[in-house]
Amino acid sequence: MKKIFSVILLLALVSVFSLPAMAGVDVNVNIGLPLPPPILFPAPPELIVLPETDVYVAPDVDVDIFFYDGWWWRPWDGRWYRSRNYNSGWSHYRHVPSFYPGIHLGWRDDYKRHSWRGHQWDHQRIPHQRVQRNWKGWKNNRHWEKEKTWGVRDFKPRKEGKSHRSKQQQGKHNRGN
Repeated sequence: MKKIFSVILLLALVSVFSLPAMAGVDVNVNIGLPLPPPILFPAPPELIVLPETDVYVAPDVDVDIFFYDGWWWRPWDGRWYRSRNYNSGWSHYRHVPSFYPGIHLGWRDDYKRHSWRGHQWDHQRIPHQRVQRNWKGWKNNRHWEKEKTWGVRDFKPRKEGKSHRSKQQQGKHNRGN
């Protein structure tokens, strides 16, 4: 009887101590999906917030890279990728990000011209560290919306729910870079 009890106790202890180790295992394998090429940054990128959004972009980078809701996002080769870090850790994201339909495709040209929807745009460059530290509070407190202008002179925001692009444009850019 003692021998059976000892074996049962041993099996119980082995299973109790092995469960937490098994529960902590997370394997993420992207078989067949290539990752986007790395973007080389000499320093953490400065960002700007796009008017009428809580979406930040890195305007000095040649490819579209967005920061929204704590994630970095980038389209590449017809797919979307996201990461918690701007320069590494990219993984495939199966859908178009929720923020993207509200993004004006011509934002980069507007940035270069300092113009947003025909108005002077005095965009504010924000250091990466400041965005990382404050984005959540800014979003929760509606910081940019309360400012009402996003740095655009004589600005009248569009009504909520309006998209910045046509359905044709949305389909075109869903394929990524």
